[in-house]
Amino acid sequence: MQQEEHDTQTRILRALRFRPKGMTITDVAKQIGATRSSASKHLEILQIAGRVDVRSIGNAKLYSLAQRVPMSAFLCFTRNLILILDASHRIVQVNDQCLRLLQRSKDDLVGLTLEEAALPIVSKPEAIAVVEGLEREQVVTDLGYRSGGKDLFFQMQAIPTTFDDGEKGATLVLEDITERKQYVRNMEFLAMTAMELVDMPAEADIYQYIGKRIIELAPEACVYVLSYDEINQQFSLRATEGESFHDGLIRILRRDPIGLIMPFTEVLSHPQGGNPISLLHSGTHEIVFYPDPGPEGLSFYDLCFRQIPEEICEEIRQTWNLGKVYVTFLVWGEQLFGDVGIFMAPHEKLENQQAIESFLRQTSIAIARRQTEERLRRSERRFRDVIDSSPIAAAIIESDGRYSFINRQFADLFGYTLADIPTGREWFRKAFPDETSRREAIAAWKSDREQAGKGTPRPRTFRVRCKGGEEKAVLFRPVELCDGTEHITYEDVTEERRAYRVLVGEIAELRRR
Repeated sequence: MQQEEHDTQTRILRALRFRPKGMTITDVAKQIGATRSSASKHLEILQIAGRVDVRSIGNAKLYSLAQRVPMSAFLCFTRNLILILDASHRIVQVNDQCLRLLQRSKDDLVGLTLEEAALPIVSKPEAIAVVEGLEREQVVTDLGYRSGGKDLFFQMQAIPTTFDDGEKGATLVLEDITERKQYVRNMEFLAMTAMELVDMPAEADIYQYIGKRIIELAPEACVYVLSYDEINQQFSLRATEGESFHDGLIRILRRDPIGLIMPFTEVLSHPQGGNPISLLHSGTHEIVFYPDPGPEGLSFYDLCFRQIPEEICEEIRQTWNLGKVYVTFLVWGEQLFGDVGIFMAPHEKLENQQAIESFLRQTSIAIARRQTEERLRRSERRFRDVIDSSPIAAAIIESDGRYSFINRQFADLFGYTLADIPTGREWFRKAFPDETSRREAIAAWKSDREQAGKGTPRPRTFRVRCKGGEEKAVLFRPVELCDGTEHITYEDVTEERRAYRVLVGEIAELRRR
């Protein structure tokens, strides 16, 4: 009887193989020479076994060969983690990949519920809630946990499952999405820090900022940040970050390490240290100093530029189990701004290295921009100091007509301060209170500007009303600079004009005589 049923099912499968679009129960019965009732019974058995699929078209059922991968093959060859649960949510199967990650044996897990198994991923309340609420449709959710100091992320698919005997259960498929998740987090981190660096006020300590942000990417590490003084060729410790790292250094060194000076020449003269300048543009460098620095390596004492006694260096190394350091120089163009060191234990490896390097490139650009802006501010301050100390009255007018600077001689000459004449319009209104004179002065100013062009002085004398009401003849010498800014000097020629008028009068009188 069993052989007959097996033969019937074999004939059904053979018939379906040549009809890939599917067959009705009646078609199958005719093809294999059986009754419709017998064909229906065997098709149902094959469906439960997962060997045929069925779909409804109107009132008819259309059967076809199941295109399924055997569960055994799926469990063995997929890289995902798989657990199969029965109707009571007890583990009935688990693949080897899952066992390796969990470091458990199959005998330890089979027969236990997820809660009883106490697994680090799927035994979390949110995962159990998904399984308990599973109905007809599969559910996808993201889960995460921390292991060995690392954040791991998985995407769990909970799939309703029917076993060969018709019992319902669930299959949990967990895909490791740690790299994908970490990539997204790193991109968000870089986008956030890029905006923060742009908006960072000039007075903020960018080196302290670097240390705090590096710890976010390497939370188990100890971090130092050095700035570099190009003139004196020396580094200066600007920040230390890590669990109790700064306070511990204060205790061991008996001083705050911030501000510790480390001459660059000390490293350059070290016979085994090589030439660090050659390393500036070559990314992050892993330097192992314990247990064996190797013939080309640096000891922790050398890494501290030999500015800390060797026995104290060894105490620091042992206190935090420091075995290596990842060093990245802060460089933009050909300029060195400092370096960042990330200390790790001997057998640890730096994660997120690419994100850290990208972040440090951002900060190098930000430091370069800061230094450029500071040089411009110093240059501007020197320029203004020169003008302010000049014995000649002077002013600077921006391209939009605002007075941005007037020197002390200007205030002495006219009596006006920058608050009195914030714009050229206000200056003309006060200096030429008579409307006719004002229009003439403005017209002459514009005409001279159009004819002279940029960089060419355009001297002209105007009679100006001062703040105290006194009128003075003043020689204006405006020069338009390349960016539209105007630099103007003013010379009081009242006495010269008065003397000139007296001389002209005397000459006229002599002629009449």
